[in-house]
Amino acid sequence: MPQRLSPAPLDVRLARWLVRPLASTPVHPNHLTLFSLLLGLASAALFALGGTALLGWAAALYMVAVFSDHLDGELARLTGRTSRFGHYLDFLVGGLNYTLMFIGVGYGLWRQGTGDWALLLGLAAGLANPVIMTLRVSMENRFGFESVDHPQLGLFTIEDFIYLIGPLTWLGDVTWFFLPYGLGALGYLAWTVWEFHKWSRRSDAGNQPAT
Repeated sequence: MPQRLSPAPLDVRLARWLVRPLASTPVHPNHLTLFSLLLGLASAALFALGGTALLGWAAALYMVAVFSDHLDGELARLTGRTSRFGHYLDFLVGGLNYTLMFIGVGYGLWRQGTGDWALLLGLAAGLANPVIMTLRVSMENRFGFESVDHPQLGLFTIEDFIYLIGPLTWLGDVTWFFLPYGLGALGYLAWTVWEFHKWSRRSDAGNQPAT
């Protein structure tokens, strides 16, 4: 499992502290990865069903799913039970949870009569994630972890904005989250493609024979 190049964000530090009691138990990091997937599935199902009360719980579950996605990596580092399989499983589950969430929210809003745009945006934003994950795995393998290290401001990274799904849903409407974040996912896909090409050009330039 690759090492971080930036100081650990706040949620990662909290995950590291919470997971310490599990270090002496049979709990394996992959168990926590699958736990995150179960939370993501439950959240997506509640978003798809809709309803004010269900949306609140769906947002809460998704926040916990995002946070618990850090637990497996911290337990693996703490116990030395790191593996390539576990790293890629974590990548897969994290991306799948994003996909399920966007599709669930889009479908739920569509069922409530918001319009076809919600279903289309949910599908587009959701299906962008497998492409993003594939490109990021390829970048990490070809160019190293530096190529996929997210920009960080103090104890927060760009990924941490996803936690706003809770406050925006509880205090207003899930659409306040869905519209900007759905469009943001498409923007993030475009940015990832640009980063992939940038690192590819840099790598190709470095491999040019000296003259």
